[in-house]
Parts: sequence; structure tokens; C-alpha cells
Amino acid sequence: METLAAIVAGGAGFIGSHLCRRLLDQGKRVIAVDNLSTGSLDNLSAIASSRNFDFIRYDITEPLDMDLKVHEIYNLACAASPLHYQAQPVRTLLTSVLGSYRLLELARHKRARILLASTSEVYGDPLVNPQKEGYWGNVNPAGIRSCYDEGKRSAESLFCDYARQYGTDTRIVRIFNTYGPHMASGDGRVIPNFITQALNGFPLTVNGDGSQTRSFMYIDDLIEGIARTMDADLTAIPINLGNPGEITINQLAHTIIRLTGSRSEIVYNPLPQDDPRRRCPDITRATSLLNAWTPCVTLEKGLNLTINYFKDLTLKHNHATHAINARSIPNHAGV
Repeated sequence: METLAAIVAGGAGFIGSHLCRRLLDQGKRVIAVDNLSTGSLDNLSAIASSRNFDFIRYDITEPLDMDLKVHEIYNLACAASPLHYQAQPVRTLLTSVLGSYRLLELARHKRARILLASTSEVYGDPLVNPQKEGYWGNVNPAGIRSCYDEGKRSAESLFCDYARQYGTDTRIVRIFNTYGPHMASGDGRVIPNFITQALNGFPLTVNGDGSQTRSFMYIDDLIEGIARTMDADLTAIPINLGNPGEITINQLAHTIIRLTGSRSEIVYNPLPQDDPRRRCPDITRATSLLNAWTPCVTLEKGLNLTINYFKDLTLKHNHATHAINARSIPNHAGV
């Protein structure tokens, strides 16, 4: 029986690395493609020795070909943190648009099924709440977030056009705020920021007055939703994947302080330009079309798992630093 081969673009990233493991567990051959601009090979260390796993350092804005039969392609390749995508806005937009074009061409020629990891950011600063897939959004096309927002909106358009013009088997998921292990501590997103600050006793920095809301989904729930979307018959239909449990940023900050046992205070910074005031998914379509998919991991359970991950990272870093310092001390024995 032929082994199914899957390409995961952005495979060394937070979501991509979890997806690679899921696909390997399903018995598939996995080729992770990543330029490592924000991803890390550390995220792949647990699966790097698998005989069904390969990693290629590659930028998807360049033409890509594979000398094997590819069955599935997952496009997760784009910086998702405002800190990163605003630092190189041209690269961000090109990754979403040109990168999607390259992967769609590969999917067309290989006759592979392809999934786009889009984002709730396509809704911009929404004027309706919760957000349904039929809502067209409220996006500033010339703002500092537009490289990401409009890049993903254009990528969705390409995926739909390839389905219409070429019959390419495309899938689109709009991912709402997701968190969990393999997030980078310094990537600028709110949960790793708060956890890192709390564990180190630093003040938690809240943008605005903290009344803006987000809906946080644990990574395991997202991966399950992505897997079901790829397997379902849903060509070119956007699907919201998120947790409809809405929470203010102030509530999140207090929860993380409590769970970490930190004595950190909360400080407030100006609200960044075009920062959404509310963000909450309507997941009716996902529940209906993805075999009753719904998030299962509670926020408190997911936060505890993520806090433990960052605690382990801190311990490993401290041990590594101690070992380096010990090796650098001259041997004065007998002096």
C-alpha cells in the first residue's frame, strides 16, 4: 500500500510542528518545508529521527517541486505575530500571496489536496460579534497590519480561484487565537508574553485598557480541526476554527498570574493601531461540517499545560547556561 505523502509549509513553526507529528502518527510521510525565519528546528526534535520525516529549508516564495507523489499540502508558512510580520511587511505579504501561488501550482500539477491556514485577522476590527464566515470584515487596507490581513485575504481568493478555474481541491481554515507548547517566548503574542513575564516576576504588559476580547483555543483542538477539514468534502469553503469562549485581556492576565503563582503587577500601554476590539468565532459551520468538531480543552487546562512547557524551557536554559559557564572556568587544581 502506497504511503501518503504530505508537505507542511511552515513545518518548523508552532502550529506546523504539531501538525507534522499528527500526520506522522497517522502513518503518512511528512516533508516539512520552512525558511526558519520564525520557526525553529527545536520544535521538530522529537520527530526528526522518524524514517517517514524529512525537513527542507526553503522559502515558499521560490518555485518548489518534489520528485515524489504528493497527496496533501498544508500552507502554514507565514509569520503570525504582529511583532514579526510588521518588521518585514513586504516579505509577509509575498509569503501569503506568492507563496500560496507556488504551493497551489504544485498542488495543481501533483493533483494534491491543499489547505490554507488563514486567520481570523481577515475580519479586521469586526463590526459584528461573533464573526461568521459570511462576514466580509472591516480591514484597513493601508494600515500596519494590512500586510498580514490583506495577504491572507488575497491567499483565500487564490485558493477559491484555483478551485473554480482549475478544479484544484482546496481547503481554507480561518484560525482564531491559538496557544500551547512550541510557541516562542519572545514572539510578541499575548499568552507567551504574559506567561514569560509572570514566571520571571516582571509586570504583565497589557495593550489598551485590557477590555478588548479574544477567544483562545489550545493547539490540540486546532490540529484536530485541521485534520478533519483536510479529510472532509469542503472544497474552497472557509471554516472558522476557534474557541467561542470570549475573554477580556484583563481577565487573561489575572488568570495567568493566578496559575503561575506570580506576584507580577499589570501595566498598561497604548493600544496599537487597528488592534481588534473584539474577536470571537461563530463555529456553527465547523461543528456542522466537521463531524461535530468543537474545542475540548478548557482555557485553564490549556494554560497550565503551556505554563509547564515554559517552565521546562526555563530549566533547560538555566542548565545549559550553567554548563557553559562551568566549561569556561579555568582549571586551577593544584595551584
